[in-house]
Amino acid sequence: MPHFPDSVSPLGEPALTEDGVLVVDGRELSVRISARRRRLGLTVERDRSLTLHVPKGCGVLRAEDFVRSSSGWIEAKARLSEERRQLHPKRSLRDGEIHRYLGRDHRLLVVDNTPDESSPVPAVRLVAGRLRLDRTVAADAVLARKAMADWYSRAGRRWMRGRLQPWAARMDVPEPTVRVRDLGHRWGSYRAGADDNGVISLHWAVFQLPIHLVDYVVAHELAHVRVAGHGPEYWRLLGRALPECRRLKTELDELGRRVWMGDLA
Repeated sequence: MPHFPDSVSPLGEPALTEDGVLVVDGRELSVRISARRRRLGLTVERDRSLTLHVPKGCGVLRAEDFVRSSSGWIEAKARLSEERRQLHPKRSLRDGEIHRYLGRDHRLLVVDNTPDESSPVPAVRLVAGRLRLDRTVAADAVLARKAMADWYSRAGRRWMRGRLQPWAARMDVPEPTVRVRDLGHRWGSYRAGADDNGVISLHWAVFQLPIHLVDYVVAHELAHVRVAGHGPEYWRLLGRALPECRRLKTELDELGRRVWMGDLA
């Protein structure tokens, strides 16, 4: 069922609420509200679920009309998302498999971790150029996948310390908080916060990319601190800080298809 608040839009109709659900002609959409946004937007997630991005106070009828008018776009994006999903490699997480971190290849080594209650050993570690995966975890593909994603998340957060501030200064924007998590088929996202700094989220899989492409993803999301959407104003802002942004976008589109996004063989 659609989730509506007690408030109403300026036109007197019920207004959408943050983290609510809107159902339009059988399509269920998660709702995200931004005080900075003026237009409505849609995102097709990696699992083919839909997210509706709306301005604060957006009415239900306006949102429904927008979703209906975007029916063709939604179907095209869903097909593209499925095609991209099929392009991404699958991993078995077995001994000897190659995984990348910041563009460099590292062989996976399944090992027996020695229990130590005083200093627990992480399920995945990078030691001497090898990604060492605990054998008991490797025996369960789902647990192994989670352990690998957790390692990329931890390593990515550590690597990002001090990396964001120079880019924020270069683009003359406040430095947001950084989170690393699973974002479906998106490399990154930006969400405004009450303190104007907001939050940048990066997919853990981003940290398989070469450093210059990780930097592009970071700059791409930082530009959203100033401009929502990807219109001409957005690309002008990003281009001033990163003149080669169009070339890097093309490179990311090509190389990104070969990045492991967590699918198991």
